[in-house]
Amino acid sequence: MPTSLSRTGVASVCAAALTFSGLVVTGLLGAQPAAAANPAGYQNVRINEVTSANNDTVELYNTGSAAVSISGWKMSDDGFSPQSFNPSASTIPAGGFVTFNSPKGLGDADKLVIYTADGTVVDRVEWAGGAAKPAMARCGGDGTGAWVTTTAATTFGAANAAGCPSSVPAASRVRINEVTSDGADTVELYNGGTSAVSIGSWKYVDNDTTHVPVSISSSSPSATTIPAGGYVTFDSVLGLGDNDSVFLVDGNGTTVDSVTWATGGAKPSDERCANGTGWFRTATTATPGGANSCSGSGGGGQTGRLLGGGGALTGGCTPEAPSGTGSAPAGTLAWPGGLDVTIADNVCAFTTSTGPEGRDLSGLAFDPANPSVLWAAKNKNWLYKLVKSNGTWIPDPSWSVTGKQIRFAGGTGQPDSEGLTVGGNGHVYVTSERDNSDNTVPKDTIMEFDPAATGSTLTPIRQWDMTAQFPQLDTGSKDDANLGFEGVGYVPDGWLTANGWIDPLTGAAYNPANYPLHGAGLFFAGLEWDGTLHVYGLNSDGTFTTFGTIPTGKVSVMDVTFDAGTQRIVATCDNTCGETHTFLKVNAAGAIVPDVTYTNPAVMPVDNLEGFALAPTSTCVNGFREAVWSDDGIYGFGSGSSSYGHALYSGTFPC
Repeated sequence: MPTSLSRTGVASVCAAALTFSGLVVTGLLGAQPAAAANPAGYQNVRINEVTSANNDTVELYNTGSAAVSISGWKMSDDGFSPQSFNPSASTIPAGGFVTFNSPKGLGDADKLVIYTADGTVVDRVEWAGGAAKPAMARCGGDGTGAWVTTTAATTFGAANAAGCPSSVPAASRVRINEVTSDGADTVELYNGGTSAVSIGSWKYVDNDTTHVPVSISSSSPSATTIPAGGYVTFDSVLGLGDNDSVFLVDGNGTTVDSVTWATGGAKPSDERCANGTGWFRTATTATPGGANSCSGSGGGGQTGRLLGGGGALTGGCTPEAPSGTGSAPAGTLAWPGGLDVTIADNVCAFTTSTGPEGRDLSGLAFDPANPSVLWAAKNKNWLYKLVKSNGTWIPDPSWSVTGKQIRFAGGTGQPDSEGLTVGGNGHVYVTSERDNSDNTVPKDTIMEFDPAATGSTLTPIRQWDMTAQFPQLDTGSKDDANLGFEGVGYVPDGWLTANGWIDPLTGAAYNPANYPLHGAGLFFAGLEWDGTLHVYGLNSDGTFTTFGTIPTGKVSVMDVTFDAGTQRIVATCDNTCGETHTFLKVNAAGAIVPDVTYTNPAVMPVDNLEGFALAPTSTCVNGFREAVWSDDGIYGFGSGSSSYGHALYSGTFPC
């Protein structure tokens, strides 16, 4: 839970620098889990090259950081309705190309429009007489460069640089630089060239195929010329919305530039970073008529977007500010997965009856035996079994639409439920820091629940109480009592033995047979107090074996998971440690040590994101699988109330 940490400097100090060895991940970048009819990242697919000669070939390029499925997509020109086409591949990898031949002929003066399977316009390009012979191609950057007629051989299926002319027309230096769909529907053009460009006859259009291009001068009569290094702005009379586009065409009808965005992508604006040349990204501040702020999400070329969200807040579902913000450990690397992140729950989905803090989620764990199930723990003693519905995680109606309340052994108390994991026996193990009915007293326990048990309230089959091991938390302060077991992960014996873990109790290779009552694995509990992992064998007779402490290199741990895909233990820390995930391995000496640390995707909010789970590799699509985060109170991202009310985020991670 969010706390005012009582340790000196814990909110701003992270552990000393560590030397990390790289964590090797393989596979092509893969598709974002779809949250709607259109695949996530569809707006990153751009027409990159087209010819109206020979076989009327079209090339599509994926500017995004994750693969995009184009199954069922269609195309049209200026004379025929959308038709299916046969691409060279059904999925475009990140930074990759797909080509196809137009099912109908393309002419000397024509238009090409690409649609998703549900008819949403993805991109379009128009050209005047002969401009697509030998081809029209984007130059100055695949997927983002200016459209020009090539002067060299075509480059279908490869980068366009070789096909660009040595000099490009001055008009092609004009770029759409910023767009807002937040009411004014403003479009900003920027001239990156060294001479003024006349745009008096230029037009624009959105992605509604029933609309015809509108003159810029009809929207802004004074917008006739863009000076070198200058700007022109105008308000679209066509209106701009979510999942929309702007296409800019010159006086001949040839496309100059375009931009497409998904839900929320142009609110408050969608801007190029760097100004005039870079990739589009969602901004936090609109700057029409001036240099772009580049104050929004993402960075370094391809950028991510936070997709989805909204909905009306309800009583008991109000934001709670994050606490304890600090910096990431030295050597932290950028998120290796897709940069787009989707809000993955319904608004205010986890509101309960147990107090004003009943609005959040903490620990997360995929069920290894059924990866379509995501288990979630919520503070104030609730457990949720979540399943996917139209891309959104919802409570499984066959289990409980409102979650199930959990109790300590004997059916008493209010466990401050924080972390959870699924054991080798399929049971759900939940940690608690304290009893919320007496929240100044620590109660660091691990409870075992049978998910098949009936009823709306669950009591543990077994419970292990480790409170006596942490006297530093028993100070009479509710803040100190709230710094106990924040996460837990079940680690199979097979991984420990295969990697040569040295049992700290014997000084020899770990031998599970020495502990006959512990089951088939050990439990690694993360202590929020100091970021250490505490290793336990949980015995069937209610006793436990303590295997010692493992430093994570961070001042706090909020969630722990074992990831079979990377063969690593993952210790997650929220904004206290810069929103980071440390992957731990067994080193050559048989000790468990940090291997590599990653940040969250740049679009993620800086909140108390306390839960983290990686889907099993059996769910992989094109080398990627789902990653899920939970928010412990702030409920969303942004300044407007419609941004709040959410506790789950979904992205992708390499397999």
